[in-house]
Amino acid sequence: MRVLITGGAGFIGSHLSEALLDAGHQVAVIDDLSTGSIENILHLKGRPGFESTIDTVFNDQLMAELVDRADVIFHLAAAVGVKLIVQEPVHTIETNVHGTEVVLRLAAKKKKLVFVASTSEVYGKSVHVPFREDADLVMGATSRHRWAYACSKALDEFLALAYWKQKQLPVVVVRFFNTVGPRQTGQYGMVLPTFVRQALSGEPITVFGDGTQSRSFTDVSDVIGALLKLMVLPAAVGEVINVGNTGEVTMRGLAEKIKAATGSASEIVTIPYDQAYEAGFEDMPRRLPDLTKIHRLIGYEPKIALDEIISRVIDSERARLAVTGGR
Repeated sequence: MRVLITGGAGFIGSHLSEALLDAGHQVAVIDDLSTGSIENILHLKGRPGFESTIDTVFNDQLMAELVDRADVIFHLAAAVGVKLIVQEPVHTIETNVHGTEVVLRLAAKKKKLVFVASTSEVYGKSVHVPFREDADLVMGATSRHRWAYACSKALDEFLALAYWKQKQLPVVVVRFFNTVGPRQTGQYGMVLPTFVRQALSGEPITVFGDGTQSRSFTDVSDVIGALLKLMVLPAAVGEVINVGNTGEVTMRGLAEKIKAATGSASEIVTIPYDQAYEAGFEDMPRRLPDLTKIHRLIGYEPKIALDEIISRVIDSERARLAVTGGR
């Protein structure tokens, strides 16, 4: 197949590109490098069937050409990371909503299969855990910029499903739950790589809030394996599907695990949300997926447990530091 990946130089996009090439597919990547990195795909340049373009999905003419040549589109381009979302809410909303509209509009002309990357953030402040795909979404007030990302991704989902209903465009909406692994940067607030970097450098490990909030982390290899199976499954079309892991850990517990795994002497400190982000910042106490649907569709079971995920990220960061001289 010929596959187009928007945001293909990002963390998930680069791993997906690699897996698709290994499976014999042709891959075209477009990325504006606003949060992705050319370093993520340098090892793919020169491989048969791979091409990359540094540009934005807002470039209608270019995107029309790329979409026309593709059989499947993975739309991963988005503003990501809590820090970026809080600091640049206009960029977040415009990037997520308009970018998705461009992809869907162009794909609809020739009914190209589109995977729209969504997020567990759309569940908002819901307390009905584990989160099921057909459950109600509970957003915070519009005055809290933290919810701009969740609302923009929810609108992406509505738009994708509207194209499926009205224009018969085959779409699949995938809600990722804290995907982590090598190549992920902590630059925009991703917690696990941030903790690992802090532990390895001997800096304080900074836990935002009181540390009792819990998350479930999914290794990127489990996510990519699921995407490859869903890509060839007709029953997935028109569906919203959680992809995640059911192993929960508190943020304090995660910091302690990383400190122990690295042998770090770093102190674990807590920082109130209003100091870490902005006054009135809100967070959800738990974020755990119901995986019933994806298990029924493709027999999905996450294979990589948290301790191994942490070990892989530590090894990757140590290798990076060795190459960059500790920077």
